[in-house]
Amino acid sequence: MKIVMLDRNSVGMDMDVSIFERLGEFEAHDVADRESCKKWIKDADVVIFNKSRLDEDMLKDALDVQLLCVTATGFDNIDLEYARKRNIAVTNVRNYSTPAVAQHTFALALYVMEKIGYYDNYVKSGAYSNQLGFSNFDEKYNELEGKTWGIIGLGNIGRKVASIAEAFGCKVIFYSASGMNDTNDYERVDLDTLLQESDILSLHCPLTDRTRNLINKDTLRKMKTTAILVNVARGPVVNDEDLYEALEEGVIAGAGLDVLGVEPMEKTNPLGKIKDSRKLLITPHMAWASVEARTRCLEEVYKNIEAFVKGESLDKSNILIDYKVLKRELNAVLDMLDHKDINEIPEFKNESPSSEMIAAFIYTKLKERIVQLSKISVWETQTSCASYYEEDQ
Repeated sequence: MKIVMLDRNSVGMDMDVSIFERLGEFEAHDVADRESCKKWIKDADVVIFNKSRLDEDMLKDALDVQLLCVTATGFDNIDLEYARKRNIAVTNVRNYSTPAVAQHTFALALYVMEKIGYYDNYVKSGAYSNQLGFSNFDEKYNELEGKTWGIIGLGNIGRKVASIAEAFGCKVIFYSASGMNDTNDYERVDLDTLLQESDILSLHCPLTDRTRNLINKDTLRKMKTTAILVNVARGPVVNDEDLYEALEEGVIAGAGLDVLGVEPMEKTNPLGKIKDSRKLLITPHMAWASVEARTRCLEEVYKNIEAFVKGESLDKSNILIDYKVLKRELNAVLDMLDHKDINEIPEFKNESPSSEMIAAFIYTKLKERIVQLSKISVWETQTSCASYYEEDQ
C-alpha cells in the first residue's frame, strides 16, 4: 500500500510523520501546485491532505486511490460527490483541537481585557524602573467574574469555553445560529439579546450561509461599547472592514482574532493598520495547533488508515460504520419529513425550511442515533448542496 501525504507543512515540520511508514510505502510533500500534487498521488492508495483541493480534476488519473484522509474536521476541500462515484472512502478527524482552541479563546480575551501587551511594553521600555510607586494604573482592566460571556456556536469547543467561563464566574448565554440547539445546559437567547448583553462574545460556529458576515456593522453597533469580540471560528463570520471601523470609532472596546476573512492576511486588510494591542490582537490561525492537538490529529489519521485496511469498525474513530445500520437510522429520521408539512414540524415553525435548515435538522436527529456522525449534506441538484456539521478547527 502506498500512502502519500500532501500539505506536509500544514501540521508543522516539528511533527513526526514517520508513523505512517508502519502501514506501507510512505512519502510526504509540502504544499505545492496542483500539477505536482497530481503527479505525486497518481499511484497512491491513500492520500493524506489538508488544504489541497481534491476534486475530480485532481483525482481522475489517480486510479488506485481508495482512501482520502483529511487532517481536519471539515470536508471543504473534497469533492464528496466525485469520491462517492469512485467509491473512495473519506475520513476526517474530530475533537482533536477542542482543548487548544478553548485555551486560546481565553488567551485572546484576557490579553485584550487586561491590556497585557501595553503593560509588557511599559516594563520593558524602562518606564517601570523610573516610576515611584510599585504599581501602575494607566490602563484599567476588569475581572471576568460577574460578567456575561456570550457564545455563538455551542458545539464541542463552545461547550468547553462555556464551562471555563463558568469557572471564572461568568454568566453564560448562547445563540444557536442553526436554530437547532435546544440544550438546557445554558441560557439560549436571540441574536439581539446576545449582542446587547455580552461583555465578551466568542465565536465557535461553522461557516454557513447563515453565519457568513454575521458580525457586521449593524450587529457590532448592538454590542456594548465595553465589549470584547473573540473569533476562533472562521474568518468570514466577521466582516473585517466593519470590525476595523468599529474598533477605530470605539463602537466596541477590543477584539481578539485567530482567523481572518482571507488567509494569510492580505496586505490591504484594514485591521493591519491597528497597532494598538489594547484594541486588537491577531494570531495567525494557530488556536488549533498545540503540540498535543497536532499529535492527536496525526494519531487519529493513523487509526483511520489502519481501520480501513483491517476493515474494522472503530466507534471512536468515526469510520466504517455498518451501512445497514446507517440506512436504518437515516430512514427513521427521513420519515419525520417524508410526506409531511415541514412548516408544522416544531423545529421549523419559526424557521424557513431551507436546505441548510433541513440539513441541520437531519444532523441533530441522526446524531442522537449515530454518535459518530460528523456531517450531513442535502443535495438540491447534482451540483448544489447545503451541509451542516459541528466544527472543531
